[in-house]
Amino acid sequence: MRISLRYLLPLLFVGSQSFAVGPNFVLMMGDDHGWEETGYHGHPHVKTPVLDEMAATGLKLERFHSAHPSCSPTRASFLTGRHPNRMGTFDPGYSFRPEEITIAHLMSKAGYQCGHFGKWHVGAVKKESPVSPGAMGFHEWLSHDNFFELNPSLSRNGGPPEVHQGESSAILVDETIRFIADATAKGKSFMTVVWFGSPHEPYSGLPEDLALYDDLPAKYNDKKVRLTSNETGGPVTRPQGDVLRERYAEITAMDRAIGRLRRYLKEKNLAENTLVFYCGDNGTSGDAVRHSPHRGAKGQVYDGGTLVPGIIEWPAKIKKPQTSNITACTSDLLPTLCALTATALPDRPLDGIDLSPVLGGSLEQRPGIFAVWSFNAGRFGKTKPAPWIEPSLQEGTTPLAKRSGGKATRDFRNFKHPGLSEDDYTGARAIEHEGFKLVIHDSGKTSSKKELFDLKKDPAEKNDISQQEAERSQSLANKLRDWQTSVLNSLTGADYTDKK
Repeated sequence: MRISLRYLLPLLFVGSQSFAVGPNFVLMMGDDHGWEETGYHGHPHVKTPVLDEMAATGLKLERFHSAHPSCSPTRASFLTGRHPNRMGTFDPGYSFRPEEITIAHLMSKAGYQCGHFGKWHVGAVKKESPVSPGAMGFHEWLSHDNFFELNPSLSRNGGPPEVHQGESSAILVDETIRFIADATAKGKSFMTVVWFGSPHEPYSGLPEDLALYDDLPAKYNDKKVRLTSNETGGPVTRPQGDVLRERYAEITAMDRAIGRLRRYLKEKNLAENTLVFYCGDNGTSGDAVRHSPHRGAKGQVYDGGTLVPGIIEWPAKIKKPQTSNITACTSDLLPTLCALTATALPDRPLDGIDLSPVLGGSLEQRPGIFAVWSFNAGRFGKTKPAPWIEPSLQEGTTPLAKRSGGKATRDFRNFKHPGLSEDDYTGARAIEHEGFKLVIHDSGKTSSKKELFDLKKDPAEKNDISQQEAERSQSLANKLRDWQTSVLNSLTGADYTDKK
């Protein structure tokens, strides 16, 4: 009789000195890296030979989404398996909450050595922060409160930031390799979360990477775009061709760093049983949209705002190339890791699903719904609700190029939610179910705009069929409303009755 490893794994965790023997995990994410900005998706310029190879030999998730069209919320979903609005991570600069249970909490208890490297952006990285990587389950971290460019300032294990000379993606991979070597020397399985600072603006690149795209200014300088100046930290308007040259150089450098990490795993005979994952944290930013086949961009709930590259490489389980069109998202990571390590799920509402059946081709359609929701947090500027976390603990320390409020660092916030009201249901939102997608935009206090798309026939979301499919539109609107009610119940803090 064959017994699944999934059921044997718990027997190998003994006492407080648990020893994990399950698969290793390397979970990577690019910053503002949209679906179309890869060679394997046919981009006319971007060079990503490593991601292309991973897509050609592993599992290519063609409809992989970020759980939100912006970065901090998506990162909260990646770590918790929950929609970010459940924990008040509404927009960039909103932290998550200390009561949340992360993949690092769970994998640490399962005996894994857990490390975080790169962008954090769900709270301050300093040691005293209650939502630092260390407080949220990671054993080690070399991280930044927000984004970074060449020669980044990073905080090691919550200490004062230090400048690390070099290309930022290469620096993160060097640290990841060091961490993996230490973990394997201790006989530990490992989980590393590597969140690159690329290709978020403002852009910069090494000369050899920039040279690959020297032809772009002549092709695309017909348009001007607004972004951050590396020199002043303030806004600047520049020709798009110049901007794309720098952005694509960052993507290529990130791709090269991923290749170095993959080579290390192969050289150390770790690749076979290491699940390597890559995705973006939201769609392409507005300054760089040029060749997308999808509607919208970063910050919007159309597919162009949330569709991102999604690739899984795991030679022990994925022995031949696979392509899946299942709707998947960053919230699915926690349930999937729990399934692969026989770890119990947190006893609270989750929005992610276990994707492990997709590895064997037995799951082709997402059970239930997939929803995206940009909460209307702007109204808090008038009400000023009480903070969830002491504000001094939410102050960032790691400097960055972009200035905000006169500061070259990022601070965070999270609020105790006042009593629920009808206003809480507002904000751009969308729900996808069985190939149809309903998008709702509030156009005023008493009305909203609804659009329905048949994604199989209309992947570019050009043709609104809400009038022809009025019954389906209403059914999806009802499902979305029910889901929002569940999310808002979590937002009040009602889920925090269990302990990590």
